[in-house]
Amino acid sequence: MALTRQEREEFLAEPHVAALSVNAGPDRAPLTVPIWYQYQPGADPWILTPAESRKAKLIAAAGRFSLMVDTVHPRVRYVSVEGPVAGVEQAGEAAHRELAERYLPAEAVDGYVAMAMREFGAQQVIRLRPQRWLSADLTAE
Repeated sequence: MALTRQEREEFLAEPHVAALSVNAGPDRAPLTVPIWYQYQPGADPWILTPAESRKAKLIAAAGRFSLMVDTVHPRVRYVSVEGPVAGVEQAGEAAHRELAERYLPAEAVDGYVAMAMREFGAQQVIRLRPQRWLSADLTAE
């Protein structure tokens, strides 16, 4: 059964690891990689990635990408959102901190952010404008 708009937005707002997919060109399957993301219901989801990464270059070339999150516990559910790039901006410490606070225990955030700023190089925030949604709750009730 498909989720309601509110259910899919609430589910996407939870801190799941997403599978990002983007067209990888002729004679290639889409590039699909796990990625942290940020989302607030009603807003554009965003990811953080190195500016020179393969995924950043493919997203720039395609102009769109998909994110898919799922869980099998406590219920089998998934949400997939696809759409055009809504914006790209250089990422600073605040973006690293926001994602780290979403996924890591509080005591690990400062160390992770310091390491990310030191070792990851130039990063971009890439925003996705939700255009198409797929969702389901596959749990029998």
